[in-house]
This record gives sequence, structure tokens and C-alpha cells, in this order.
Amino acid sequence: MKNAEGTIIYVGKAKVLKNRVRSYFTGSHGAKTQRLVGEIRNFEYIVTANNVEALILECNLIKQYHPRYNVLLKDDKTFPYIKITNERHPRLEVTRKVYKDKGKYFGPYPNAFSAQQTKKLLDRLYPLRKCKTLPDRVCLYFHLGQCVAPCEYEVAAESYEQMVQEISRFLNGGHDQIKQELERKMLDAAEELNFERAKELRDQIIHIDAVMQKQNITTSDVVDRDVFGYAVDKGWMCVQILYMRQGKMIERRATLFPYYGEAYEDFISFVTQYYSENPALPKELIIPSPVPEESAGTAATSATTQRPEAALPSAEPAQEEDGAAASSGGTEPLSAEAEAKNDEAEKHADDMRAALASWLNVKVLTPQRGLKKQMVGMATDNARVALEEKFRLIERDESRTVKAVENLGEWIGLGTIRRIEAFDNSNIQGTNPVSAMVVFVDGKPDRKEYRKFKIRTVEGPDDYETMREVVRRRYERVLKENLPMPDLVVVDGGRGQMSAAIDVLENELGLYIPVCGLVKDAKHKTAQLMIGDPPEPVNLPRDSQEFYLLQRIQEEVHRFAITFHRETRAKSMVASKLDEIPGIGEKRRKQLMKHFGSLKKIKEAQIEDFKPLGIGEKLALTIVTSLRGEQTQAADASASDGHEEA
Repeated sequence: MKNAEGTIIYVGKAKVLKNRVRSYFTGSHGAKTQRLVGEIRNFEYIVTANNVEALILECNLIKQYHPRYNVLLKDDKTFPYIKITNERHPRLEVTRKVYKDKGKYFGPYPNAFSAQQTKKLLDRLYPLRKCKTLPDRVCLYFHLGQCVAPCEYEVAAESYEQMVQEISRFLNGGHDQIKQELERKMLDAAEELNFERAKELRDQIIHIDAVMQKQNITTSDVVDRDVFGYAVDKGWMCVQILYMRQGKMIERRATLFPYYGEAYEDFISFVTQYYSENPALPKELIIPSPVPEESAGTAATSATTQRPEAALPSAEPAQEEDGAAASSGGTEPLSAEAEAKNDEAEKHADDMRAALASWLNVKVLTPQRGLKKQMVGMATDNARVALEEKFRLIERDESRTVKAVENLGEWIGLGTIRRIEAFDNSNIQGTNPVSAMVVFVDGKPDRKEYRKFKIRTVEGPDDYETMREVVRRRYERVLKENLPMPDLVVVDGGRGQMSAAIDVLENELGLYIPVCGLVKDAKHKTAQLMIGDPPEPVNLPRDSQEFYLLQRIQEEVHRFAITFHRETRAKSMVASKLDEIPGIGEKRRKQLMKHFGSLKKIKEAQIEDFKPLGIGEKLALTIVTSLRGEQTQAADASASDGHEEA
């Protein structure tokens, strides 16, 4: 699907293209799908021979064009593996790339932390080489017992082979046997009164337990499998993956994203992209059946809400495990037409699963009962919980922003406050004075509206006159360019700053915008809100969301002003040092800074480096000598001071 500019905005696949396209333009849709349909201006289609080709083509087109309305796996970084290198002196390392180099790869691990923790444990257990290139002498790892030091001692190939086999056994799920062997060695060492060795072995057992204690689901087999579950709500989808390695769950991963098409098809699209860059697959993928609206619940509403004619079949079997008929839950029986559509959707889902299995060359299972069904249920429940948590955070954010602004308006008698503009001044004893303004709309920062001001007319550290200049410049421009007026102006300060701002607004510009001041305490924290003319304090509760909002505004404008002041001061210092050099004017100073980038690089430059700027050897030598002379003088002074103290 393309928009008016010819940009690809959505890629999909269908057995009957006419029905799929028509579904977007008939029936009721959610807001997200309506937005997609509103942008469609043209279609282009490619005919493939089978489902597998369609699946691969869809994945490749999404990765090539990044359509706005497709499920995009943006976090598509490769997963870490633990590798035993194929070298004379093998090493153990964590890598994200798999090469055909006869090395042994174990993984993938769901995140780098779990891979690093496992490697750290194996480093304690097996003293393989640590250095990429052999050093001239032994290093600390040898003294810690974590390296056999092939740089200094000859190590037999049989010794390496034994360690490699034990590491392979450990990473293939044999850590229980390794642990039992360590326990036996620990008891033998204790009987021989070799307590230091016994303690080392005990610590290794503890480390194994620490790494492996996170396993909370276990199956009787030792098959590597990934278990998927998904839930949808309010136009968002969450996919949860449970990683099972050697029959144990080692990690889980949740991904949330907006979706615009059919829920199950977008879920399959996610799985396809997820494995398209992954060279090492598990033996099995366990995925759920399509989730119908009836069983999705309030937190997992299916995409059939948007497209009734595409209802998907239930994930539950027709019969319970004991053979009894499944309870209907009091729902009306489906019509013949609805049953036919369900059957068609079921067949389409089966086709997608078969295509996925054929392309990835792994087992793709959709269990209907037993432990694997429970695992899918666990993944689905976790996906649903993640979505609920997302919407709870959104609601909490609403209470911290929109409602806080509404309540703030009631406290100060202004009604609804949508736009707040806050000002803060920054200078050091009057040098490089600047000011900054931040804008909050509905309680949230609008960074595109932030503004910086270099003070032009005020001499010395006069905060009141600085506030007058900044407020005057800001709202003269607002009037001239017809920019949006704020509902409230916030100044960092008390009565003096407020009076200065009010005087400019009312007496010079004829604007009657409410102004409030934020007074800080001795620890430079927001302490009090003041409003009115003359200003009076407002007794806001310090634990209220309104007070927290004012704190965020004051901290943000202060951060913005301080950052701008530091930048200005740094540029001023550079300019003053270059301006002191004879023969350097404003034009040459700008040339130098543009060419070299910093004062430090100018100091480090050679004479010939100045030639591209048209600066001769004599002036170049003067520049370098002047700048380096400051460092030399400082170093001489420091050395002299040290000599006198001695």
C-alpha cells in the first residue's frame, strides 16, 4: 500500500487479495487502522508460488522499506553466543556473530548479561586462555587459577580437550553432573584436610547454584525451544517470548508495538522478522492459536473488534482433556456463516504456521493441552500483564500531567491551564549572562518550543533587569508573529522577579497574563509558589502532584539555562584566548575554530596544518607558541611551587 507520495506504508500478504483489500474499506475499524486507510492512494502486488515465498517476501520487503504501519522489529540486534574458539590454545568468549570457523557456539542467549554471567562462571571453573594474543609472561589470571598460562608453560592438547568437553557438557545442560563431580572433589579435599581447595570447590558450587537458580520452569526433556504468547488491546500488541534451554526456562523477553492489520498475521510477521537475522534457532517454536475476541478479555481485545468479518477461531480444543464437552459459557451458538469464516481463518492460520516451519526448518507447534499449552498460557498471561502495565503507566502519567495542571489552575484561581512558559537567568558575577525559557503543554515539556536568550542591555549581575529584558523580547515577538499565548508565566524567583515580569507585560505590552514565582529554599529546591500582585504565597501541599509538576518545571528551566550558560562561557573563553594573539581577528578566529574544532586541537597542530587556511608559517608559529606558552608557564609555575615546598 502506498501513500500520495508513492511511499510504501504497509506490506501484507493474502491468499485472496481481493477479500483482504476490501476488508480495509468496509466495516468498522479502530483509529489506527482508519489512519492507515486514510493515507492509502495506490496498491502494488506481487504474485508468489506458495505461502513460504509470500512469508519470506513480506519479511524482506518490511526490512527493505520499513513501512510506517507494519510491525517493525526495531530492536533487531543479534543475540549473544558463548563460543569456544578453534585454536591451538582455545579461548572462551561472548560474541554476537556466528562464523563458519569450526568454533563451538552455544546459544543464543536472550541478553548479554546472562551470557556474561555464564561465561564468568565457566572462567572460574575452567582455566582456558584469556588473552587474545599470548603475552611475554604470566598475568593475574594465572595467579587466580583462571588460566593455564600457555604463554609460559607447555599445555598438553589432552588437557584442553578435557576442558572443552566439560564446558560443552555444561552448556548443553549437564551442569547437574558437573555439580555432583565438584561436590565429590570437595568432600575428598576435606577428607585430605586440604581445606583451601575444598573452599574453592564449594565456592564454584555456589556460583553454579547462583547462575542456575533462576530456572523456574522445567520440562522432562532437554530440548531447546522458544515459547510465544501475545495479547492485543487498544491498537497495541505485546509479544512475550519464554526462552527454554535444555528443558529449563532461562529468560523471558517482552516487546510492545502498535499494530494495524490482523492481529495473528502481525504476530506471525513479528516472529518471521525475529528469526530472519538469527543463524542459530531452537529445535522447537511453540506459538499460540489465533486469539478470538470472546477469549481475549478486556485486556487482550482481538483485532476482530476492528474487522468483524475476519473472526479468528478459539485457541481452546473442542473437547476438554477428560473428553467432556467444553462449556460454552452461555454464549450464543455461531451461525453457519460465522463457522465458515472461522474455519477459513483456522485454515489460514495453519497455512501461516506451516510456511513458518518450512522456512525456518524447525518444528512449529500449537499445543492444545498439557504442559506446553500451559507454557503458552504463561507467555500469553505475561503479555497481557505487560499491556495492562503500559496502560496503567499512561493513566498514571495522565494524573501526573493533565490532572496536575487542572488542579494547579484551581489552586491559583485560573481554571484550565494548558500552556506554561517558564524563565530562568544564569550568570557568574554578571559574566556571560544568559536566560532560557521552557514550555510545558498539558503538563509535558514541548522541547521544540524551548528558547535561549543572550542578554544584550544589562550590565553586571542584575536579575530583575535581566528578567525585564527577556520577558520584553519574548512577548514582543509573540505579538509580532502572532504566536500562541501562554496561560501562565512562571519565573524562577520571588517578588522582585515577578514584579519585573508583570510590569513589562502589563505596562509596556498591554498583556494581562498571570505570572507566578517559584521560590527556592537554602538547598536550592522548590519551596513555595507565589502569585498575584502584590505576590502572595499559595499553600500547595508538598506531596501533591501539582507541587511535583512545579518542581519538574523549575528543574527543567534551570537545567536548560545552566547548559546554555556553560556553552556560552566556553566559547567566550576560547574567543578571548585567540583574540589575544596578534594577527588574529574575528574572521580568522572563526576559520580556526571551524577547521580544527577546538582550542586543544589548535594547540596540538603542526605548522603545516595551518596552510589550508592561508596562514603563513610566521603567524602559525605565533599562534602555536602563544597557546602552548600558557601551558608551559603553568607547568613551570607548578614545578616551581613544588620545589619551594620541598
